[in-house]
Amino acid sequence: MTQHQIILFALFAVLFALLLWGRWRYDLVAFAALMMGVVLGVVPVREAFAGFGHPATLVVALVLIVTRGLMRSGATGLITRRLIDGSRSVSRHIALMGGIGGGLSAFMNNFSALTLLMPVDLQIARKAGRAPGMTLMPLNFATVLGGMATLIGTPPNILIAGIREDVLGTPFSMFDYAPVGLAVALCGITFIAFLGWRLLPQRDEGAQEEYSLKAYVAELTVPEGSPHIGKRVQDLYPAAADSDVAILGLIRAGRRRYGPAAHVEIEAQDALVLEATPDALEAFRSEMALNFADERREELLMAEGRGLQLIEVVVPENSRLDGKTAQVVGLDWRQHTVLMGISREGRRITKQMRRTEIRPGDILLLLAPQETATSVVNWLGVLPLADRGLAVADDSRSWLAIGLFAAALLAAGLGLVYLPVALGLVVVSFVLTRILPLTEIYSLVDWPVVVLLASMIPLGSALAAAGGTQLLAEAMLGATAGLPVWAVLALLMALTMTVTDVLNNNATVVVAAPVAIQMAQTLGVSADPFLMAVAVSASCAFLTPIGDEANTLILGPGGYRFGDYWRLGLPLKLIVLAVAVPSILLFWPL
Repeated sequence: MTQHQIILFALFAVLFALLLWGRWRYDLVAFAALMMGVVLGVVPVREAFAGFGHPATLVVALVLIVTRGLMRSGATGLITRRLIDGSRSVSRHIALMGGIGGGLSAFMNNFSALTLLMPVDLQIARKAGRAPGMTLMPLNFATVLGGMATLIGTPPNILIAGIREDVLGTPFSMFDYAPVGLAVALCGITFIAFLGWRLLPQRDEGAQEEYSLKAYVAELTVPEGSPHIGKRVQDLYPAAADSDVAILGLIRAGRRRYGPAAHVEIEAQDALVLEATPDALEAFRSEMALNFADERREELLMAEGRGLQLIEVVVPENSRLDGKTAQVVGLDWRQHTVLMGISREGRRITKQMRRTEIRPGDILLLLAPQETATSVVNWLGVLPLADRGLAVADDSRSWLAIGLFAAALLAAGLGLVYLPVALGLVVVSFVLTRILPLTEIYSLVDWPVVVLLASMIPLGSALAAAGGTQLLAEAMLGATAGLPVWAVLALLMALTMTVTDVLNNNATVVVAAPVAIQMAQTLGVSADPFLMAVAVSASCAFLTPIGDEANTLILGPGGYRFGDYWRLGLPLKLIVLAVAVPSILLFWPL
């Protein structure tokens, strides 16, 4: 080996050891390794920061922003808010949720798809009276499988496409992954739904955090032209129950009607008095097309033309609200903020929300413009609770967001626009149409992942330029000498699957993809089947809670233990391997 090869292999060995140790965050470790590579002379100075402008890095960042725009516009809520049905069997539930999760993750980051669907899955588990661990891991793995079907579905696919462009001149296109990815996803989700979930331990553990929080007494207003006008209040009970909301009564012209008002006919500008958690309240509002407040306060709320944010705060003594009402302090006209709900331990609230005297210890749910939310909290002198990311969807822009995103994907799929440019145009459009506020854009990017990618790409390029990947490829081919190509492909996948369980999947791809290309060139066959093999296997971090950030996310809410993942993950990997190898050879001939 040359001196450069020795240094690079040593650098990668230390890098992987530190990533496995987990003492320091992966982005810091990767960036430090890049800087050491520059100092030691194995990474050219002019290429040290090329990874930050690499198409793969840009696509990952842009996909995260676009995903949040789709969520904020209520586009994804059009699907998920109709799923709360605890009467389905576990298999039917997993098949439905897994299919929707897989479909969503094909066009958005799989982690984002999971975070969108996980609260729905937890709510259904609670309504059905079953442990959340029965369905949460299957949902997670389904979103991973669905992400294999498109270029933007998972970071390894994006990175593979970039590596192919660097080495072979052209990247994979948006739907090049679909034939293999769809076959793997269909077989994998079918297995998970009808057999795989039964392999998980049946425990009653699992923290459903959102349901441990106290519900608020809140109000939502019936707007002019609403289809609910003329109905009786009790006609809305089934929809409210589906959203886990209790209808307590009705306010008309500022006066609370006596009792639950079940038989009262609803009129425009009536306010429904509800009891619900913040997420359930927002789901019900969106489903029933209700307003946050009456017309005047709604206009004040929307005057900023920016996004809205739900804030949970505790009222201490001597705050501006202590002993006063929201109407008296002018919360709406001074701060363009609406008091959505009050949680008061052991005491009934009988007056209109904005006319209810606030007491120390009350927990309030406030709806404020995002840009001024912090100043509203400071002005009131209240104490904010932990930020739970309570999103408020702007349903009026749902189809606009879907249309812009679909047009970009279509243009990129037809080769009319380069994918990073198409996604960049979507981001610009989301800002111009106020689907996303400009002030949020940079906070939506997962910067540790971006730094990891940007640091690993130059290191991988340096290893390939120094001949390191050729040495690794020759070693693997030597170990598989005499075996048919399909067996070599299967062993490459198995090895990549093993590594990705303990390393970040992006770090795995940076090393495995160049090795796969070199192996194909040595064997005298097309590199595409080998790259597809790496793309599929790098996403299969199913055996441990540390292989993927989504695996870690479900660990607590699902009540899982470290050893639970292999119960479902190992047979799933074998199925992926059995389906992927023949599919790759069928759709990507050698």
